[in-house]
Amino acid sequence: MNIAANTPWHVWAVGIVTLLFNAMGVFSYIMTQTGNLEALGMTADQIAYFDTFPAWAHGVWALGVWGAFVGSILILLRSRFALASFAVATVGLVGTTYFELAVAEVPEELQNPSLLVAIWVFTIGSLIYCWRMRAAGVLR
Repeated sequence: MNIAANTPWHVWAVGIVTLLFNAMGVFSYIMTQTGNLEALGMTADQIAYFDTFPAWAHGVWALGVWGAFVGSILILLRSRFALASFAVATVGLVGTTYFELAVAEVPEELQNPSLLVAIWVFTIGSLIYCWRMRAAGVLR
């Protein structure tokens, strides 16, 4: 049985596009966690903002970025666990959004509502996509 021949073209398209998008989130997360934000051109004040994150904010951020990244890989592997991975990513995104909008005072130069909307669209869209592909038997 040839898996590639039995896989709808959109699985590859969605998997690759979401993997590339989510890789940007992983890159940002790794650069923050390793203290390399200066290499991204951030000022001392911007870096100080990230240094004030409580542990739970780091935790939900990790759930969001790694859940989405792994979910994209699992789509490409046609794994049913992609749905669970994007569910974890959604929990992380809810927590991160709560932190950014209700708890933290995000510096004006770091506020990017368009990026936040794009992250929500990709995450919820991926979750729905995985749900439908799992129901259709594409993700096994």
